Amino acid sequence: MSVFANLVEHLADLLQPLFGASAAAAAIVLFTALVRLLVHPLSRAAARGQKARTALQPKIAELRKKHGKNPEKLQKAVLELHAEEKVSPLAGCLPGMLQIPAFFLLYHLFSSDTIGGEPNGLLGHRLLAAPLGERWADALQGGVLSGAGLVYAGLFVVVACVAAFSYRLSKRMMAANPVARAGGGEQLPGLGAVTKVMPFMSFFTLVTVAVVPLAAALYVVTSTTWSAVERAALYR
Repeated sequence: MSVFANLVEHLADLLQPLFGASAAAAAIVLFTALVRLLVHPLSRAAARGQKARTALQPKIAELRKKHGKNPEKLQKAVLELHAEEKVSPLAGCLPGMLQIPAFFLLYHLFSSDTIGGEPNGLLGHRLLAAPLGERWADALQGGVLSGAGLVYAGLFVVVACVAAFSYRLSKRMMAANPVARAGGGEQLPGLGAVTKVMPFMSFFTLVTVAVVPLAAALYVVTSTTWSAVERAALYR
């Protein structure tokens, strides 16, 4: 924690001439961008894997038709198909999983009163009028139109715009790659519900932004925005 706190402080010092009192917030955005750059090769691999998995859906549908009454045999056949085609079913999860530690580091860093036995100086940093260690509920105590309240309103607008963009992108991708169907034409079990829910997943970011410290919310907003742009580029 102390090492990570020093990293944020050093980044904030470097950005101080450009961003003034909001330098720490800019440092968090920069840190998020660096994390996403490191993860980007995995995101590219995940995109290739997703396209490969989409191409396998007709074959998987046939396997379901053939082994539908024998789940163990079906699972083995699907795994063998993935191995034969050199497609990992879990590749798409890696980019998101590798970002979780960075998010929790920021969350704990800006939720702790002390770091290494010393007062947490990062809690004094702000994004405009909003302290980085406070949450939306804290901002509302000063009123919706207070400085901190307006900062959160701006974040919510950004998240809503990104979520709407991601929603349209997901719908377009699903229309271009229809869900595979089993032999009789019926949709594969469980995929119908996933298809309906998936486009709305981006809107859940609004809840996250509302309940975590502002520093962690900045990480979420920056990472979500990056993901939307990245998906549009990689899955075009």
